[in-house]
Amino acid sequence: MLKGKSFDETFVAGIRISLQMRRVLRFCLWIAAVYLVLSAAVAAFLVHGTLHPGRRALPPEAEAEACRVASRLQSRLTDIEIEAPDHVALRGWYIQPERGNGEAVILFHGLSDNRMGTVGYAELLLRHGYAVLMPDARAHGLSGGDLATYGVVERYDIQRWFEWIESASHPHCIYGLGESMGAAQLLQAVGVEPGFCAVVAESSFSDFREIAYDRMGQQFGAGPLVGRTVLRPVVEIALLMTRYEYHLDLTDASPVDAVMKTRVPVLLIHGQVDSNIPVRHSRMIRAQNSEVQLWEVPGADHCGAISVAPAELEQRVISWFAAHQKTGTVVQVRAATAN
Repeated sequence: MLKGKSFDETFVAGIRISLQMRRVLRFCLWIAAVYLVLSAAVAAFLVHGTLHPGRRALPPEAEAEACRVASRLQSRLTDIEIEAPDHVALRGWYIQPERGNGEAVILFHGLSDNRMGTVGYAELLLRHGYAVLMPDARAHGLSGGDLATYGVVERYDIQRWFEWIESASHPHCIYGLGESMGAAQLLQAVGVEPGFCAVVAESSFSDFREIAYDRMGQQFGAGPLVGRTVLRPVVEIALLMTRYEYHLDLTDASPVDAVMKTRVPVLLIHGQVDSNIPVRHSRMIRAQNSEVQLWEVPGADHCGAISVAPAELEQRVISWFAAHQKTGTVVQVRAATAN
């Protein structure tokens, strides 16, 4: 006769295993529910901070300092205010050399900064005869607006600035130069304003979701893999909250998509040891358009090219603009670029 457990013993053992599995399942569901609740709480905090970055107001002496820079370079500074498509007031300075080269560059600053953050580039360009427009981004400096949208709305602000400078001074060419957030906004703007003769973007992100993964990983001293996996629910919940609470789709903030379709010449600059926005973002943008040029700066951190290699930066930027100088009016340039 075969030895073995009786039917009753087997049945009881099965029930025990089933109960244990249910306990494990309930525990896992409880952990998942707690994790989602915590993710939602973290996401809500991140959404508010992301859309409402710290506003660095212009100090009282800022305009006097800018006027001194302009005077030293035989240039004239004008305070400008225009209206965005959604009626937000946008403010900036326009500095025009007395003996300019007939061309202009619009400068775009980084997150939580203001137009003073582009003074170094303004001096560089004024020395070469370019007029410079230094606007405050919306929700920054003295410009209006409550939300920073990382290019979703700002691309149209940039188009308005382009139209203003075109109308005000009729330059032969209008160029753009931006850093960090300003670089990302500028790259998105070429998708709606094809009249730029050429642009330079330093330390741009490739798209908002990708930089969000980086930001989540950076909180733990890790790379984007943490954001793509363990902390992905935080990112996705934050994007959903932004969409439904603010009617804003931040996944539309995608320089890589804009550059993929543009015919505007683009020079990307990125520090190889950028700890804020890793260099792979510019590599991703470059990979989508074979006409885009990328200068990776050895030893440079975030927006650090002007500190690490100032002479080479100046040479590359001025050469890039000169190489894409076009004859005729800006209207003709826009039409030729769009076709």
